Amino acid sequence: MLYHLLYPLHEQFSVLYIFRYITFRAIYATITALMISFILGPWLIDKLSSLQIGQSIRKDGPQSHFKKEGTPTMGGTLILLAIVLPTLLWTDLTNIYVWVTLLVTVGFGAVGFVDDYRKVKKRNSDGLSARQKMLWLMLIAGTAGFLLYFYQPYPTTLALPFFKGLSPELGLLYIPFAMLVIVGASNAVNLTDGLDGLAIGPTIIASGTYLLFAYLAGNARLSNYLQISSVQGAGELAVLCGAMVGAGLGFLWFNTYPAQVFMGDVGSLSLGGALGTIAVITKQEIVLVIVGGIFVVEALSVIMQVASFKLLGRRIFRMAPIHHHFELKGWAEPKIIVRFWIISIILALVALSTLKLR
Repeated sequence: MLYHLLYPLHEQFSVLYIFRYITFRAIYATITALMISFILGPWLIDKLSSLQIGQSIRKDGPQSHFKKEGTPTMGGTLILLAIVLPTLLWTDLTNIYVWVTLLVTVGFGAVGFVDDYRKVKKRNSDGLSARQKMLWLMLIAGTAGFLLYFYQPYPTTLALPFFKGLSPELGLLYIPFAMLVIVGASNAVNLTDGLDGLAIGPTIIASGTYLLFAYLAGNARLSNYLQISSVQGAGELAVLCGAMVGAGLGFLWFNTYPAQVFMGDVGSLSLGGALGTIAVITKQEIVLVIVGGIFVVEALSVIMQVASFKLLGRRIFRMAPIHHHFELKGWAEPKIIVRFWIISIILALVALSTLKLR
């Protein structure tokens, strides 16, 4: 909005030419998101507390979590506001990639909101059924994949890191592939959200990493130099990524151990969906496995646990997702959280190295 209001006036006021630069708008989208979080955060937490929208704790979970019963949840509403509002303020709103990403972010957030609301209403940890949730997530992700596939300037190829010039054309298979990446990323972040600040930390790191990927993909000269896929217009997603970084940092202020509020599914599903969509648009889908390595390990630990129990009748981990396994081994919650953050930073650096390792 500000871009459309102020940039056209740059001929009369030369200082407004700065709105042309994605880097400038990404910085201020980050700051705006952070300010929204700081201003609305305390009010939202008080509101959630007064409405008795508290977290229900699994009875088979670690005993240390029982004291968290009743902590305000659905704080992901704050994250959504802090992402959407700065994005609308600072991006070029004629950009289709911005709208596709917002469609997934808000759509997944709505599914998470309904899921969280049902949990609060029933006063237990059961919300939407897995089938209902997956159906809606796939429908929204499929719509995003459909829009991208039929947007002619957008390349429907698969970029493979470490291999120069190897980008197979997926054709119509691109739509289910995009669905897989987006829904998979969303569920992986959702599974990671089990300790105070555990999910939001790696999300901030991944968002910052994809801010750079989006900027490079949208810059024809730089993408050609680095020999990565060039996606005209993808640079605007750097502004949205900036908003995600700011929203994440602002939420972490209240979510850090011991948490004053939990994000709930409204936050984890929307953040994962946003990351997956940005990864698809910037043609860095495979690299998301590296950047979001923590999310991948968390999801795999659940899959392995279920498969092992059904096939062999015994568990691999003391409890899944894997962060609970370390809790039951005696690791303090802050130690698990910070160590997972450190691993996320290392993985982000490895992912960035793929830009030169060709």
